[in-house]
Amino acid sequence: MEKLRKHQVSLRGASAKEITRDALLQKVSQEREVRNYARRATAAALFVQRVWRRYKVTRMVALQLQEEWETMVNDSGGRISATWISNVLLRPFLFFTECLTVRHQKIQTKEIDWFATLWSVIVEYRSSGTYCSLDSKKNFCSLATGTLEERRIWFFQAQKLISLSVFILSQFNKSHSGCHEMVVLTSLAMRLVVLLTDTKGWQIITGDNRQDADIAVRDLVNFMGCAKSGIYISIRRYVNTLDVLISSQMGGMVQTDDKFFITASAITMALRPFHLTNFEVSSPGMSNVHNAAVQYYVALLTIPWLAQRLPTIIIPALKHRCILSPCFRTVLILKEKILTEMSEMDQSDIDFSFKFIPPVGWALGNTVCLAAGSDNGSVNPGRFNEGFDYASYIHVVITLAENLLGWVQNVGWMMKGKQDVQNDVSVDPMHEIETEHVPSKMSFIDLLRPVYQQWHLTNLLEIIKIGAYSDSADTMPPNDVECLGKFELLDVVYFYSYMLRIFSVLNPMHGSLPVLNMLSFTPGFLVSVWEALESILFSGNGNVTAKIHRPCISKNSGKAKDEGFVKKQKGETKDNKDGVNKWVNVLNKVTGKSQAGIDLNDSHPRASQVEEDSWDLWNVEPLRCGPQGISKDLACLLHLFCASYSHLLLILDDIEFYEKEVPFTLEQQRRIASVVNTLVYNGLSHSTGPPDRPLMDSAIRCLHLMYERDCRHMFCPTILWLSPARKSRLPISVAARTHEVLSANLRTRTDDTSTMPSVDSVITTTPHVFPFEESNCVAGHGVPDARTKDDYNLTPSFLIGFEQLSSLGSRFEVPWFKVEVIIHVSFVSECGLPEAGLDYGGLSKEFLTDISKAAFAPEYGLFSQTSTSDRLLIPNSSARYIENGIQMIEFLGRVVGKALYEGILLDYSFSHVFVQKLLGRYSFIDELSTLDPELYRSLMYLKHYDGDVKELSLDFTVTEESWGKRHVIELKPGGKDVSVTNENKMQYVHAIADYKLNRQILPFSNAFYRGLTDLISPSWLKLFNASEFNQLLSGGNHDIDIDDLKKNTRYTGGFSEGSRAIKIFWEVLRDFEPKERCMLLKFVTSCSRAPLLGFKHLQPTFTIHKVVCDLPLWATIGGQDVERLPSASTCYNTLKLPTYKRSSTLRAKLLYAISSNAGFELS
Repeated sequence: MEKLRKHQVSLRGASAKEITRDALLQKVSQEREVRNYARRATAAALFVQRVWRRYKVTRMVALQLQEEWETMVNDSGGRISATWISNVLLRPFLFFTECLTVRHQKIQTKEIDWFATLWSVIVEYRSSGTYCSLDSKKNFCSLATGTLEERRIWFFQAQKLISLSVFILSQFNKSHSGCHEMVVLTSLAMRLVVLLTDTKGWQIITGDNRQDADIAVRDLVNFMGCAKSGIYISIRRYVNTLDVLISSQMGGMVQTDDKFFITASAITMALRPFHLTNFEVSSPGMSNVHNAAVQYYVALLTIPWLAQRLPTIIIPALKHRCILSPCFRTVLILKEKILTEMSEMDQSDIDFSFKFIPPVGWALGNTVCLAAGSDNGSVNPGRFNEGFDYASYIHVVITLAENLLGWVQNVGWMMKGKQDVQNDVSVDPMHEIETEHVPSKMSFIDLLRPVYQQWHLTNLLEIIKIGAYSDSADTMPPNDVECLGKFELLDVVYFYSYMLRIFSVLNPMHGSLPVLNMLSFTPGFLVSVWEALESILFSGNGNVTAKIHRPCISKNSGKAKDEGFVKKQKGETKDNKDGVNKWVNVLNKVTGKSQAGIDLNDSHPRASQVEEDSWDLWNVEPLRCGPQGISKDLACLLHLFCASYSHLLLILDDIEFYEKEVPFTLEQQRRIASVVNTLVYNGLSHSTGPPDRPLMDSAIRCLHLMYERDCRHMFCPTILWLSPARKSRLPISVAARTHEVLSANLRTRTDDTSTMPSVDSVITTTPHVFPFEESNCVAGHGVPDARTKDDYNLTPSFLIGFEQLSSLGSRFEVPWFKVEVIIHVSFVSECGLPEAGLDYGGLSKEFLTDISKAAFAPEYGLFSQTSTSDRLLIPNSSARYIENGIQMIEFLGRVVGKALYEGILLDYSFSHVFVQKLLGRYSFIDELSTLDPELYRSLMYLKHYDGDVKELSLDFTVTEESWGKRHVIELKPGGKDVSVTNENKMQYVHAIADYKLNRQILPFSNAFYRGLTDLISPSWLKLFNASEFNQLLSGGNHDIDIDDLKKNTRYTGGFSEGSRAIKIFWEVLRDFEPKERCMLLKFVTSCSRAPLLGFKHLQPTFTIHKVVCDLPLWATIGGQDVERLPSASTCYNTLKLPTYKRSSTLRAKLLYAISSNAGFELS
């Protein structure tokens, strides 16, 4: 208790309640805070009272002065003089207008008379437009050349007059535009500003006071250029009230005399500070110009559609180099300040529709429009002015574009641009901006129209070529900006790389297509960009160039180069243990000219001769870390090149690519392929971020186009596509499972990162980095155990099979990796009797083989053969007129899917074009050569035709014949009325190709795809190209490897490898023709093609079973041999071979058995 009392004190003696020390301190602190708050409240109340009293007194004095001023003006009589104007007229007027008008930011109707009275007193004009008073004592401007005190007072009052004038200008909006008094007042205010800032109108200047007048005007113009004058903000508000006219209306733009003078005077005020360099080029003047340029760029060039709001006659003044060059240089010197002010500026005076573009975006558009637009201010392309500062222009546009793209990325448009367009183009703010001031046919991207005009790029390249940079850079102080005056190809690359990204986001109708068209078809540009890339990517690799060129045979023969690569590739792949020749059948006859076939049997180097570093030739070292491991310059070069070249590849025909070798030789094409292949694979492996998205998208597109062209007509070795992933590649099974897991997780996400390419995209984006053997093994994973069994008696008739299998309904339509249906088949002979034998898989394989053979026969009408030498299958356009034709093709898709699922090889291959559709890829004009070489040759002839195409009497239609009827299809709406001319012949060529390659077969390919994907996963299909798909389907060559078969054969029933009958069998088999060997294989396994990866993958193993037949020993030298025929058990891949003694007997019996096409009757 005593310990507690030590911390207690008594405030009122022993009788008072005792409290703790902490409570006492807290109570004292609270009382102190209350007293401090009371003092602050009292001080605030006193301050408010003082402010209010001052405002009230000031207003009372202002009203009193205003009344006295009006009386004084009315009774002025002949007392007007410069001193009287300054002391009696201006001093009170400036005071009460500041208190009664400017502070309220609004001009009342009665106040208009005040300003008009003053302006009429100060500014009196006669027809010449100059100040009328020649008496210096009566001329207000004479004070500018008077005593020091008079000059000081004149300068202060002139500043106030200019501020009042621009305030009046800012109040000239739509609400006052119909008021004649306001128009007259604003016109007078602008005349006053022009008069005060131009000594030519003073008429009191003599040789003695010229310098004083020039100094006074210079100081006044300097004040106009600073931010506190508010001139540029007022001009901005005024210009925003003007209407925007499209180019067709620019010439007819008419304003009244007063309104035109107001606009012209406002622009004159904005441009006046830029002419200060006429007084002093060095030192102080330049800093003032910088201040004006900052205000000019921030306040005026951020006005939406600046040039389109102004009269045509004013535009050349804005485009003059004495205006643009200082602005450009200032932006480069003070870019951080200018960009910050742009981002923070008030846009409350901007129409709501324009706010979807930030101020920096409008600054970019107006810069391009003024620098490269037409002289009449329209968005139509124009030209660069003489003596134009190209370097500063390019650097300014790059600076603004980079800032705009940063804003775009922050608001998320970069990721959802395409989705917005697909969902609802009409609501996209960038599509068409339509307000009461802007015509609906104009969009923001129209301001950038000069960018995608060829003259624009050509001029820039010409300047780089001759090294004639802007002369204005020579006058710059050496310590301003290092980049000023420097102008090289890399700057142009940055310029157009940023423009591609801007167009792709802000131009939803056409994306970056206008810019890509111009870049792709500008002569020499792509070659220059690639040379710059080569110097960066390959300069440090020593003898890499020699190694890359090594496979080429002749520089003048593209065909010889391809032959060299094919021969080398065959030598590398033939020694592969799995025996897969991936590229043997890729090379097709594309052009209409005669081309010798490639002899794959020629001598070739052994794979052992290929050095280990041959793989590294195609794995470009600087790109092995993906986009994150390269410099910004290199990333920009790669982005522009990949985007432009992928666009050019769409229309570059094979004659130009392989024979003429334009724009690149095949050696360079291989380098390009290695660059994009290495970049894409490593970019996906290292998981790129949103800043790298444009580069990765363009590189992936370029890679796919080059790889598909190589698949159709080889120009690259196989190791080129495999080399980037040779050491870092995951097993394809692991990659596939990773992709499935991550894809499942991303489906539940709605953010933009779900669409970013990442490590799980390797298997879908670059499946070619996995060897074909690994990709094919994916089909073997996940075979289900639960199976449904059904017995059916079937005949090898397509129609009957279609009807019977269709009755299975959903039991046959089973997705891949789910419950599978096993169909047990028993054949019915020609006599109508069921054949002997049980189906353990062999009869099902034979049934699918026979039914597909019947269905794909051209006589049936569902499929036809291409006119090329390999006679590949393509859907027949007449199938749509066959009853249930589409359903039958869908059923055939299921048959092929079932065959692929079961690993059954069929005896046919599909056209490259048709497979492209199944793989979800678009076909381009060069693939027409694989479908109809004659039509391809005709289109190429038309493409390069020098005469008048109109004489050929072509129109935009195509005629089809089916079942004796002619059908005319229009290639575009109203095509039958559109003649083909020299201007639209390219459109006609590509329209014909698009119809033949895409539109015509699309319904059939969709139907076939639906049936195919009932059993095969679409993601698995996309692992292969067209040639590989055909190999999966048919197995490649129409022959078998006897050594491989012998190595993987099992002997039962008493046979061994040393048995006499077995030795005779292999001797006879080697003497067979390739067709006969395939027939034997079908007899035993029900399939005429060898397993895709060799006979070691045949399940069950190929077996020869001994059928014991007792014969005397003398039968071996001349007596009767075994009469029994060989038979087979296709379910177990077993050949039941009697013990023949002579090779002639074995050969005869074997040929009879495999040629009889009988069932189990031979058993």
